[in-house]
Amino acid sequence: MKNKNYTFNSSKAKEFFLEKISFEISPRELEESIKNNIEDINIVDVRCYDDYIDGHIPFAIHVPLDSLEEHLVMFDKDKVNIVYSYCPYCKKAYKAALQIAERNFPVMVLCGGYKIWNEIGFDTIKTSKSE
Repeated sequence: MKNKNYTFNSSKAKEFFLEKISFEISPRELEESIKNNIEDINIVDVRCYDDYIDGHIPFAIHVPLDSLEEHLVMFDKDKVNIVYSYCPYCKKAYKAALQIAERNFPVMVLCGGYKIWNEIGFDTIKTSKSE
């Protein structure tokens, strides 16, 4: 495929997509990990506090993107840190994953974020502001 502004490079595309899928997890895969391997993962919600308490994935810890650096002591290098944000169009999870990877922690991003998780109908937890 060629046009004035774009030349397709199949080898670069293949490399990109192989890399991308190796660092993402689907909502179904995460649900399975929660059921069978919760001790091997950390689930990290990087959305704002009000959205977290309004509903989050079970076992998720709240670590807003802007305070991620100071919370890295809570992370475990022997567990995969699964990061999510709002939706497929939000880049917060990818920005957080980059920071986590730069500190040599295993990390993956949840495809679709909380929006898709919730739309599928997987369990969510609401938290009161006093907790």
